Amino acid sequence: MSAPFTIRIVWRGIAIRVDYHACRWNGPCDHVEITSDNRVPLPVTETGYRSHFLPAGVVTPDTLEAQVTAWLDEEAAKTEWQHYQEASRQMTLF
Repeated sequence: MSAPFTIRIVWRGIAIRVDYHACRWNGPCDHVEITSDNRVPLPVTETGYRSHFLPAGVVTPDTLEAQVTAWLDEEAAKTEWQHYQEASRQMTLF
């Protein structure tokens, strides 16, 4: 089991902390926590925080940034995120 580590990324202008724990709690899976600064919504979470479990070995320290970025990009292409982004750019009366 490797030691946990943290990286910081900026995705589309949003600063994000990514914590990675290999085989957390001695289980057969790895654990990734994504937290945006000021809990700004992200395509993978409305609250700015996401806890996600993956099969052990899918993510490595060398691939974590690329995989998280790809996940965010994939989810950002979905209609729900597109609608959220459009609504957040416009002022609403209600």
